[in-house]
Amino acid sequence: MPVPAPASRRPRLLIVGCGDIGLRVLRLLQPRWRVLALTSAPERLASLRAAGALPLLGNLDEPATLHRLAHLADHVLHLAPPPAHGSADTRTRHLLQALARDGGLRRIVYASTSGVYGDCGGARFDETRAIAPATDRARRRADAESALRAFGRRHGVAVSILRVPGIYAADRPGGDPRERLRRGSPVLRAEDDVYTNHIHADDLARLCVAALLRGRPQRVLHASDDSELRMGDYFDLAADLSGLPRPPRLGRAEAQAQLPGASLSFMSESRRLDNGRIKRELRFTLRHPTVREGLAAGLPAAAGELAWA
Repeated sequence: MPVPAPASRRPRLLIVGCGDIGLRVLRLLQPRWRVLALTSAPERLASLRAAGALPLLGNLDEPATLHRLAHLADHVLHLAPPPAHGSADTRTRHLLQALARDGGLRRIVYASTSGVYGDCGGARFDETRAIAPATDRARRRADAESALRAFGRRHGVAVSILRVPGIYAADRPGGDPRERLRRGSPVLRAEDDVYTNHIHADDLARLCVAALLRGRPQRVLHASDDSELRMGDYFDLAADLSGLPRPPRLGRAEAQAQLPGASLSFMSESRRLDNGRIKRELRFTLRHPTVREGLAAGLPAAAGELAWA
């Protein structure tokens, strides 16, 4: 068992939005780091404390509740989602206003989304591609990225932006492809289908830690595995691994008539993320290089989960 360093010498990390990924990061960093976790839910204070964090109560929608954040940590991991409406991420801007009073802050790592690129027609590309967000959800993320990078330049803080695709894991709450398969939810037929990108939740947590330790200043990184699958092929794979029927296939016109808008938006954007930068700059090795390994690792208890970022 590792021996914890004296509290005075341990790096201090503030996790903003300490949900599933934040808790995975917390487990990785204990006991070498002192971890604080911001939550807006009083009922979560006890569970965060039990997990090993020092919980802080504050609401990113209420700037007056964030005044204590300055001078608490030298690293920040920002995992909180933006507001549900509008094209600006006011939550990130409120957080940065609070952190601007902190002269000891060294690094911020932010989990954004690959959705900031919009539809790329299935092209494979690296982080130098210009963003073109096509939804307000993606525009809010792009706004947060811009505010964070400007903050980093202005205050001398190293900012790493992780553009995250679909997150999956057998033990990740909030869904399981088998549930969708059992409902018989359709996917697009092959000729209409889109490329999607994936990352196992454990690999994403490890990537957050790698960026906290080795991320270059004001740098964007694709937090993606090596998979190059269309969406329907992902669910076919989950079905085959689970012994369930493959999902029905629809043409795009049928899908537009039958499926809700949120599902259609993910079926309208096709891209393949080049992840070479995380391997070169962060010296990162994926434990689940493709979704086949990641989904199979969760069997028979679960086949995995896809939560679109």
